[in-house]
Amino acid sequence: MGRRSVKENKNVYQQSRENMGLSREAAGELLMFVSADRIEKIESGKSAPHPDEVLQMEQGYKDPKLSNYYCTHECPIGMKYVQKAELKELPQLTVELLSALHAMEEEKNRLIDISVDGRVNSFERKEFDVILEKLAALDRTIRSMRLWIEDALNTGKMDSAE
Repeated sequence: MGRRSVKENKNVYQQSRENMGLSREAAGELLMFVSADRIEKIESGKSAPHPDEVLQMEQGYKDPKLSNYYCTHECPIGMKYVQKAELKELPQLTVELLSALHAMEEEKNRLIDISVDGRVNSFERKEFDVILEKLAALDRTIRSMRLWIEDALNTGKMDSAE
């Protein structure tokens, strides 16, 4: 095994690899299509990872946070459209999900009233923006729940449905 990095500002890809206890060489063998040299370039910031490389790292390092990180921090399209997911504990996620669903239940009838004519007028805009924020909170919570599920499958906190 190679020597352990003492670099202080490690990016998420290096942290994830090191959390698995892998050297770059071992990671390159594990990932098959991402060489140790390429891993070094990604981890040092000399080169941005490609989406397929992030998927390989996510799978090889058993770290479902990597794809969400890539999409919300490095991909221009993802930065615009993808909500950042956070790995939290299941009880907290459950409460957040129920709270977000409850908030949407309260807004459901108003959303119907606003959207029935197919447009949002200037009087409805402020209320519509509030509803959109509540939908965004629901989306973030759902993404975090999915992240928890992927992590739980990787770590044995959840049995796979076979």
